[in-house]
Amino acid sequence: MGKIRENLIVDIMAYEAGELTEHEVVNLFSELIKSGVAWSLQGHYGRTASMLIEGGLINEDGTINHENY
Repeated sequence: MGKIRENLIVDIMAYEAGELTEHEVVNLFSELIKSGVAWSLQGHYGRTASMLIEGGLINEDGTINHENY
């Protein structure tokens, strides 16, 4: 797993409360994919990460594909 920043849990809680903008959600999932955390949280996170990758918004390494976003 990659490095995880300290306030990631705060962002996850904000995501679950529906408080993040679309841009913030993409950035959050980019970080979750980069760190590997997306694949160890509950299934929703892995499915959403996979959807963002398949949709071309985020690359498999977690970098945001700005051409498609």
